[in-house]
Amino acid sequence: MIGRLSPVVTAVLVLAASGPAQAVAAAQPVPETMATLGDSISTGFNSCGWYVSCEARSWSAGDNAQVASHYLRLHDLSGTLQRDNFAVPGATSADLAGQVDRAIAAKADYVTILIGAQDACRRTEREMTPVALYRQRLDAALSALRAGVPQARVFIASVPDLRRLWQVGKDNPLARTFWTVGKICPTMLADPASMKKADAERRARVRARVMAYNREAAGACAEMGPSCDTDEGAIFSFPFTLDHVSKWDFFHPNIDGQRALAEQTFEHGFAWIDPR
Repeated sequence: MIGRLSPVVTAVLVLAASGPAQAVAAAQPVPETMATLGDSISTGFNSCGWYVSCEARSWSAGDNAQVASHYLRLHDLSGTLQRDNFAVPGATSADLAGQVDRAIAAKADYVTILIGAQDACRRTEREMTPVALYRQRLDAALSALRAGVPQARVFIASVPDLRRLWQVGKDNPLARTFWTVGKICPTMLADPASMKKADAERRARVRARVMAYNREAAGACAEMGPSCDTDEGAIFSFPFTLDHVSKWDFFHPNIDGQRALAEQTFEHGFAWIDPR
């Protein structure tokens, strides 16, 4: 908490007291409207029931107290924050432009983006989104946000490490069954019990693709300047276990997983002025 001064006055004091780089990070007014963009992870899919979105448990825009989402944390500071969740289960980077249009129409001044898992989770490796195309779509999305809502702060979360999911679940018979029967993320999770060289190399290539997506997203964010921030790979590096994933599919984050996502991303994101 930075006293009871207005956000503008507080920002000026912070600028005077710290170096320029620190000031940009520390002097962010609490947003008025936030928009959540992405895929099923951000809709809380399978975190409260059988193959349904549970937006109340979204790491970004949910209002479930156990998750302690970005929305709830920021709402505690402002008391008036509005939110929209434009994420859609199954969305890839190709769908980001349409979601951005909705965020602009909502006049969002804080936008969270988590996109890329479905770009990698395809039937075959050949169908995965090329890295250059992923970057092109991120650049276009951020350019549109800069033009449409120039005051907006944008936060990009890293795509989780899909190979870690295989590592923590490969010895669990239920997980293997769900992955196989449900054809969940075949590029990574097909033949989960196989230790053949070809399967190990396939998993390594898919992981490398996710890492490349994260690098490109960070690069696109850096080019946008101080109005964009990332989790610096915190979600990709987070040591999640099967306790963090839904028992409906052994893939999507459950309420504990969503809470971990919220905590990790908020801690690594913007520092916000407390106007109280």
